[in-house]
Amino acid sequence: MNHPRDILLGVQAQTGVLPVCDHYSGVEARMRKSLQLQAEMTEEFGACVFDVTLDCEDGAPVGGEADHAALVVALASLASDKARVAVRVHPVDHPAFEQDIAIIAGKAGSKLCHIMVPKVESVADVGRASLALEQAGAGHLPLQVLIESPAAVHRAFDIAAHPRVQSLSFGLMDFVSAHGGAIPIEGMGIQGQFTHPLVVRAKLEIASACHAHGKVPSHSVVTEFKDTTAMRMAALRAAREFGYTRMWSIHPDQIRPILEAFAPGAHEIETAARIAVAAAEAGWAPISFDGALHDRASYRYFWQVLERAHRTGRSLPAQVRPWFETPRH
Repeated sequence: MNHPRDILLGVQAQTGVLPVCDHYSGVEARMRKSLQLQAEMTEEFGACVFDVTLDCEDGAPVGGEADHAALVVALASLASDKARVAVRVHPVDHPAFEQDIAIIAGKAGSKLCHIMVPKVESVADVGRASLALEQAGAGHLPLQVLIESPAAVHRAFDIAAHPRVQSLSFGLMDFVSAHGGAIPIEGMGIQGQFTHPLVVRAKLEIASACHAHGKVPSHSVVTEFKDTTAMRMAALRAAREFGYTRMWSIHPDQIRPILEAFAPGAHEIETAARIAVAAAEAGWAPISFDGALHDRASYRYFWQVLERAHRTGRSLPAQVRPWFETPRH
Protein backbone atom coordinates (compact mmCIF):
# COMPACT_ATOMS: atom_id res chain seq x y z
CA MET A 1 0.00 0.00 0.00
CA ASN A 2 1.27 3.48 -0.85
CA HIS A 3 2.64 5.57 2.00
CA PRO A 4 0.99 8.93 2.78
CA ARG A 5 4.24 10.72 1.89
CA ASP A 6 4.18 9.30 -1.61
CA ILE A 7 0.47 10.00 -2.08
CA LEU A 8 0.48 13.54 -0.73
CA LEU A 9 3.93 14.90 -1.51
CA GLY A 10 4.81 13.14 -4.76
CA VAL A 11 8.11 14.30 -6.20
CA GLN A 12 8.78 16.36 -3.07
CA ALA A 13 8.61 13.29 -0.85
CA GLN A 14 12.36 13.31 -0.25
CA THR A 15 12.90 17.00 0.45
CA GLY A 16 11.24 17.63 3.79
CA VAL A 17 12.70 14.89 5.92
CA LEU A 18 15.59 16.70 7.58
CA PRO A 19 15.74 17.16 11.35
CA VAL A 20 14.76 20.68 12.37
CA CYS A 21 18.08 21.31 14.13
CA ASP A 22 21.58 21.28 12.64
CA HIS A 23 24.24 21.35 15.38
CA TYR A 24 27.74 22.58 14.52
CA SER A 25 31.02 21.84 16.30
CA GLY A 26 34.62 21.97 15.14
CA VAL A 27 36.86 21.33 18.13
CA GLU A 28 37.61 17.65 18.78
CA ALA A 29 36.25 17.53 22.33
CA ARG A 30 33.04 19.28 21.29
CA MET A 31 32.63 17.13 18.20
CA ARG A 32 32.85 14.01 20.33
CA LYS A 33 30.39 15.42 22.86
CA SER A 34 27.99 16.40 20.07
CA LEU A 35 27.97 12.88 18.66
CA GLN A 36 27.42 11.43 22.13
CA LEU A 37 24.57 13.86 22.81
CA GLN A 38 22.98 12.95 19.49
CA ALA A 39 23.06 9.26 20.43
CA GLU A 40 21.57 9.99 23.87
CA MET A 41 18.74 12.14 22.49
CA THR A 42 18.00 9.63 19.73
CA GLU A 43 17.47 7.05 22.48
CA GLU A 44 15.35 9.53 24.47
CA PHE A 45 13.06 10.56 21.60
CA GLY A 46 13.07 7.41 19.51
CA ALA A 47 14.28 9.35 16.46
CA CYS A 48 17.36 11.33 15.45
CA VAL A 49 16.17 14.84 16.24
CA PHE A 50 19.22 16.84 15.14
CA ASP A 51 22.09 16.56 12.71
CA VAL A 52 25.69 16.89 13.86
CA THR A 53 27.81 18.83 11.41
CA LEU A 54 31.54 18.47 11.99
CA ASP A 55 33.15 21.74 10.98
CA CYS A 56 36.29 22.05 8.89
CA GLU A 57 35.85 25.66 7.79
CA ASP A 58 36.06 27.17 11.27
CA GLY A 59 37.41 24.11 13.08
CA ALA A 60 40.59 23.40 11.14
CA PRO A 61 43.70 25.38 12.13
CA VAL A 62 45.52 27.14 9.29
CA GLY A 63 48.03 24.68 7.90
CA GLY A 64 46.34 21.77 9.67
CA GLU A 65 43.46 21.25 7.25
CA ALA A 66 44.49 17.73 6.22
CA ASP A 67 44.89 16.58 9.82
CA HIS A 68 41.51 18.03 10.75
CA ALA A 69 39.88 16.31 7.77
CA ALA A 70 41.40 13.02 8.90
CA LEU A 71 40.03 13.61 12.40
CA VAL A 72 36.57 14.24 10.98
CA VAL A 73 36.79 10.98 9.02
CA ALA A 74 37.76 9.08 12.17
CA LEU A 75 34.87 10.54 14.17
CA ALA A 76 32.30 10.00 11.42
CA SER A 77 33.45 6.42 11.00
CA LEU A 78 32.62 5.70 14.64
CA ALA A 79 29.03 6.93 14.33
CA SER A 80 26.20 4.41 14.53
CA ASP A 81 23.86 3.60 11.67
CA LYS A 82 21.17 5.70 13.39
CA ALA A 83 23.39 8.78 13.51
CA ARG A 84 23.12 11.69 11.11
CA VAL A 85 26.59 13.16 10.62
CA ALA A 86 27.53 15.84 8.10
CA VAL A 87 30.66 17.86 7.44
CA ARG A 88 31.15 21.51 6.55
CA VAL A 89 34.12 21.71 4.20
CA HIS A 90 36.04 24.79 3.11
CA PRO A 91 34.59 27.04 0.36
CA VAL A 92 35.13 25.93 -3.23
CA ASP A 93 37.76 28.66 -3.81
CA HIS A 94 39.80 27.69 -0.73
CA PRO A 95 43.07 25.81 -1.34
CA ALA A 96 41.88 22.99 0.96
CA PHE A 97 38.51 22.40 -0.72
CA GLU A 98 39.48 19.58 -3.07
CA GLN A 99 41.56 18.01 -0.31
CA ASP A 100 38.61 18.14 2.08
CA ILE A 101 36.33 16.41 -0.39
CA ALA A 102 38.91 13.79 -1.36
CA ILE A 103 39.69 12.87 2.25
CA ILE A 104 36.27 13.24 3.86
CA ALA A 105 33.82 12.23 1.15
CA GLY A 106 36.27 9.75 -0.33
CA LYS A 107 36.88 7.89 2.94
CA ALA A 108 33.71 8.49 4.99
CA GLY A 109 31.08 9.19 2.35
CA SER A 110 29.05 6.14 3.34
CA LYS A 111 28.73 7.46 6.91
CA LEU A 112 27.65 10.99 6.03
CA CYS A 113 24.17 12.38 5.40
CA HIS A 114 25.34 15.44 3.44
CA ILE A 115 28.17 17.89 2.77
CA MET A 116 27.77 21.55 3.70
CA VAL A 117 29.52 24.00 1.36
CA PRO A 118 29.95 27.55 2.73
CA LYS A 119 30.15 30.84 0.83
CA VAL A 120 28.35 29.58 -2.25
CA GLU A 121 27.98 32.48 -4.68
CA SER A 122 26.49 30.86 -7.77
CA VAL A 123 25.25 27.71 -9.45
CA ALA A 124 28.78 27.28 -10.80
CA ASP A 125 30.04 26.82 -7.23
CA VAL A 126 27.45 24.10 -6.69
CA GLY A 127 28.54 22.46 -9.92
CA ARG A 128 32.16 22.49 -8.81
CA ALA A 129 31.29 20.90 -5.47
CA SER A 130 29.10 18.33 -7.16
CA LEU A 131 31.89 17.36 -9.56
CA ALA A 132 34.34 17.02 -6.67
CA LEU A 133 31.96 14.61 -4.94
CA GLU A 134 31.64 12.56 -8.10
CA GLN A 135 35.40 12.38 -8.45
CA ALA A 136 35.70 11.25 -4.81
CA GLY A 137 33.23 8.42 -5.40
CA ALA A 138 30.58 10.09 -3.24
CA GLY A 139 28.11 11.15 -5.90
CA HIS A 140 25.23 9.96 -3.72
CA LEU A 141 25.74 12.70 -1.13
CA PRO A 142 23.43 15.72 -1.24
CA LEU A 143 24.83 19.21 -0.84
CA GLN A 144 23.66 21.82 1.59
CA VAL A 145 24.89 25.33 0.87
CA LEU A 146 25.44 28.48 2.87
CA ILE A 147 24.26 31.79 1.38
CA GLU A 148 26.37 34.60 2.84
CA SER A 149 26.43 37.60 0.47
CA PRO A 150 24.02 39.94 -1.31
CA ALA A 151 25.00 38.45 -4.68
CA ALA A 152 24.30 34.93 -3.44
CA VAL A 153 20.90 36.02 -2.14
CA HIS A 154 20.18 37.45 -5.60
CA ARG A 155 20.93 34.00 -7.10
CA ALA A 156 19.17 31.99 -4.39
CA PHE A 157 16.39 30.71 -6.65
CA ASP A 158 18.87 29.41 -9.23
CA ILE A 159 21.00 27.79 -6.53
CA ALA A 160 17.98 26.16 -4.90
CA ALA A 161 16.94 24.74 -8.27
CA HIS A 162 20.12 22.66 -8.60
CA PRO A 163 19.17 18.98 -8.22
CA ARG A 164 22.10 18.20 -5.91
CA VAL A 165 21.15 20.95 -3.44
CA GLN A 166 19.08 19.76 -0.49
CA SER A 167 18.99 22.85 1.71
CA LEU A 168 19.98 26.53 1.79
CA SER A 169 21.25 28.09 5.00
CA PHE A 170 21.52 31.81 5.70
CA GLY A 171 24.92 33.06 6.88
CA LEU A 172 23.86 36.08 8.89
CA MET A 173 27.19 37.37 10.16
CA ASP A 174 29.02 37.27 6.83
CA PHE A 175 25.95 38.74 5.11
CA VAL A 176 25.95 41.74 7.45
CA SER A 177 29.72 42.16 7.14
CA ALA A 178 29.47 42.06 3.34
CA HIS A 179 27.60 45.38 3.42
CA GLY A 180 30.64 47.41 4.49
CA GLY A 181 28.99 48.98 7.50
CA ALA A 182 25.70 49.79 5.78
CA ILE A 183 23.97 47.38 8.16
CA PRO A 184 24.78 48.23 11.80
CA ILE A 185 26.14 45.59 14.16
CA GLU A 186 22.64 45.26 15.66
CA GLY A 187 21.73 43.45 12.45
CA MET A 188 23.66 40.45 13.77
CA GLY A 189 21.84 40.46 17.09
CA ILE A 190 18.83 38.65 18.43
CA GLN A 191 16.50 41.55 17.68
CA GLY A 192 18.04 43.34 14.72
CA GLN A 193 18.25 40.30 12.51
CA PHE A 194 14.45 40.14 12.52
CA THR A 195 13.86 43.85 11.94
CA HIS A 196 16.54 45.31 9.67
CA PRO A 197 14.98 45.51 6.18
CA LEU A 198 17.99 44.15 4.28
CA VAL A 199 18.40 41.18 6.59
CA VAL A 200 14.67 40.48 6.59
CA ARG A 201 14.61 40.64 2.79
CA ALA A 202 17.51 38.17 2.54
CA LYS A 203 15.87 35.72 4.90
CA LEU A 204 12.60 35.83 3.02
CA GLU A 205 14.31 35.43 -0.38
CA ILE A 206 16.15 32.32 0.81
CA ALA A 207 13.05 30.78 2.38
CA SER A 208 10.99 31.53 -0.72
CA ALA A 209 13.64 30.06 -3.03
CA CYS A 210 13.71 26.86 -1.01
CA HIS A 211 9.94 26.44 -0.95
CA ALA A 212 9.73 27.18 -4.67
CA HIS A 213 12.00 24.22 -5.41
CA GLY A 214 11.05 21.81 -2.62
CA LYS A 215 14.24 22.39 -0.62
CA VAL A 216 14.75 23.00 3.10
CA PRO A 217 15.43 26.57 4.34
CA SER A 218 17.75 26.55 7.36
CA HIS A 219 17.91 29.60 9.62
CA SER A 220 21.16 31.14 10.81
CA VAL A 221 22.81 30.88 14.20
CA VAL A 222 21.93 32.89 17.27
CA THR A 223 25.20 33.91 18.91
CA GLU A 224 23.62 34.73 22.29
CA PHE A 225 23.75 31.04 23.19
CA LYS A 226 23.45 31.54 26.97
CA ASP A 227 20.06 33.23 26.64
CA THR A 228 17.79 30.23 26.01
CA THR A 229 14.62 32.34 26.23
CA ALA A 230 15.84 34.65 23.49
CA MET A 231 17.00 31.61 21.54
CA ARG A 232 13.55 30.05 21.67
CA MET A 233 11.88 33.31 20.62
CA ALA A 234 14.24 33.62 17.64
CA ALA A 235 13.47 30.04 16.64
CA LEU A 236 9.73 30.71 16.93
CA ARG A 237 9.99 33.76 14.69
CA ALA A 238 12.11 31.88 12.16
CA ALA A 239 9.55 29.08 12.00
CA ARG A 240 6.28 31.01 12.22
CA GLU A 241 7.05 34.32 10.51
CA PHE A 242 9.89 33.62 8.08
CA GLY A 243 9.04 30.17 6.77
CA TYR A 244 12.12 28.30 7.97
CA THR A 245 11.86 24.59 8.76
CA ARG A 246 15.34 24.07 10.16
CA MET A 247 17.82 26.06 12.26
CA TRP A 248 21.49 25.99 13.24
CA SER A 249 22.73 25.36 16.77
CA ILE A 250 26.24 26.25 17.94
CA HIS A 251 25.84 25.22 21.59
CA PRO A 252 24.17 22.14 23.14
CA ASP A 253 21.88 24.39 25.18
CA GLN A 254 20.31 25.66 21.94
CA ILE A 255 19.15 22.25 20.68
CA ARG A 256 16.09 21.72 22.88
CA PRO A 257 14.75 25.28 22.47
CA ILE A 258 14.98 24.80 18.68
CA LEU A 259 13.14 21.48 18.89
CA GLU A 260 10.41 23.03 21.04
CA ALA A 261 10.00 26.08 18.78
CA PHE A 262 9.74 24.06 15.57
CA ALA A 263 7.49 21.37 17.05
CA PRO A 264 3.71 21.51 16.55
CA GLY A 265 1.53 21.70 19.64
CA ALA A 266 -0.24 18.71 21.15
CA HIS A 267 -3.68 19.83 19.94
CA GLU A 268 -2.38 20.40 16.40
CA ILE A 269 -0.80 16.93 16.39
CA GLU A 270 -4.02 15.31 17.56
CA THR A 271 -6.10 17.15 14.95
CA ALA A 272 -3.63 16.27 12.22
CA ALA A 273 -3.71 12.60 13.20
CA ARG A 274 -7.50 12.44 13.20
CA ILE A 275 -7.76 14.09 9.80
CA ALA A 276 -5.00 11.94 8.28
CA VAL A 277 -6.63 8.73 9.50
CA ALA A 278 -10.06 9.81 8.24
CA ALA A 279 -8.54 10.76 4.89
CA ALA A 280 -6.79 7.41 4.55
CA GLU A 281 -10.00 5.57 5.36
CA ALA A 282 -11.70 7.58 2.58
CA GLY A 283 -8.97 6.67 0.10
CA TRP A 284 -7.72 10.28 0.25
CA ALA A 285 -10.95 11.57 -1.29
CA PRO A 286 -12.48 14.79 0.15
CA ILE A 287 -14.07 14.48 3.61
CA SER A 288 -16.10 16.58 6.02
CA PHE A 289 -14.38 16.96 9.39
CA ASP A 290 -15.84 19.02 12.23
CA GLY A 291 -18.03 20.85 9.73
CA ALA A 292 -15.23 21.77 7.34
CA LEU A 293 -14.28 20.33 3.96
CA HIS A 294 -10.82 18.80 3.62
CA ASP A 295 -9.07 17.47 0.53
CA ARG A 296 -5.53 16.72 -0.55
CA ALA A 297 -4.39 20.30 -0.09
CA SER A 298 -5.20 20.25 3.63
CA TYR A 299 -4.20 16.57 3.94
CA ARG A 300 -0.74 17.58 2.76
CA TYR A 301 -0.55 20.27 5.42
CA PHE A 302 -1.66 17.98 8.24
CA TRP A 303 0.64 15.20 7.11
CA GLN A 304 3.55 17.63 7.30
CA VAL A 305 2.45 18.51 10.84
CA LEU A 306 2.82 14.84 11.75
CA GLU A 307 6.21 14.61 10.09
CA ARG A 308 7.42 17.67 11.96
CA ALA A 309 6.13 16.17 15.20
CA HIS A 310 8.10 13.00 14.50
CA ARG A 311 11.27 14.92 13.62
CA THR A 312 11.07 16.92 16.87
CA GLY A 313 10.53 13.90 19.08
CA ARG A 314 6.91 14.63 19.96
CA SER A 315 4.58 11.83 21.01
CA LEU A 316 2.39 10.66 18.14
CA PRO A 317 -1.14 9.28 18.54
CA ALA A 318 -1.22 5.50 18.34
CA GLN A 319 -3.27 5.39 15.15
CA VAL A 320 -0.56 7.11 13.06
CA ARG A 321 2.56 5.55 14.59
CA PRO A 322 2.68 2.65 12.10
CA TRP A 323 3.31 5.13 9.29
CA PHE A 324 6.51 6.17 11.05
CA GLU A 325 7.58 2.73 12.26
CA THR A 326 7.18 0.69 9.09
CA PRO A 327 9.99 1.04 6.54
CA ARG A 328 8.84 2.24 3.10
CA HIS A 329 9.79 0.31 -0.01
